[in-house]
Amino acid sequence: MIRFTHVTKTYPRTGTAVQDVSLHIRKGEFAFLTGPSGAGKTTLLRMVYLEERPTVGEVQVSGTSSLDATKRDVARLRRKLGIVFQDFRLLENRTAEQNVAFALECTGAAPATIAPRVSRVLGQVGLSSKGTAYPRELSGGEQQRVAIARALVNDPFVLLADEPTGNLDDRATRGIFQLLREINAAGTAVLMATHNLELIRRSDFRTVEMNRGSIVYDSLDHAAPQEAMEL
Repeated sequence: MIRFTHVTKTYPRTGTAVQDVSLHIRKGEFAFLTGPSGAGKTTLLRMVYLEERPTVGEVQVSGTSSLDATKRDVARLRRKLGIVFQDFRLLENRTAEQNVAFALECTGAAPATIAPRVSRVLGQVGLSSKGTAYPRELSGGEQQRVAIARALVNDPFVLLADEPTGNLDDRATRGIFQLLREINAAGTAVLMATHNLELIRRSDFRTVEMNRGSIVYDSLDHAAPQEAMEL
C-alpha cells in the first residue's frame, strides 16, 4: 500500500533529511514512526502525500509512483489520504461543521451529501454536540478531534498523523490515541509520527525508529517468525 524503495531526500541548503529508506506499510496496519527531532519523520510523511519527492529512489502509494505522478495524480491521491498535524490547522472563522465540510467542498462532493457525511464523522470522533462551536470555543483535544474528523470525511485508506498529540495534555493524548486505535480497528491504516514513548510502550503496534534520516529499528523485523507470517 505504501512502499519506500531505497529513498533518499536531500535539500540544497540543509543536506540529507532521509537516507536510503526502504519501508512497507501494509493495508490496515497501525505503525508508529519515532525518533529524535530532525530524524526525518516529517520528511518521510511528506513524501507519502507527495508534498516532497525523493532525490533518489521511489515512493509508491496505492498505485501512485513518485517517479511519474502528475499534478492530477497527486490531487487524486490526496483525496484518498487523511492527514492530521500537531497544530490542528483549523480555520478559525469556521465552525467545527464548516471546517469538516470544507474538506468535502474542496474535493467537489455533491452538496446534498455534505451535511450527512459531516454529521457522521463528528459523531465518530465524539463531537456531535460541538458542531456549531468555533475552534476558540473548543479545548485542544476537541480541536484535534475536529481535525481528525476532517481527515476522515473522505473515507481515506490511510491516516497520516504527524505528532497529533504533541500539543495536548496527558488526558487528551490518551483520548486521541484511543480514537486512532478505533479508526484503525475499523479498517483504516494509521501511520503516526510521535515522540511519546509512553504511548508506544503501552501498545503492541509496529514501531519504526528513525535517526539521522535512516531507519535504525523496525519492530516488525524483530518479531518472531510465526508472528511475522500472520501479518
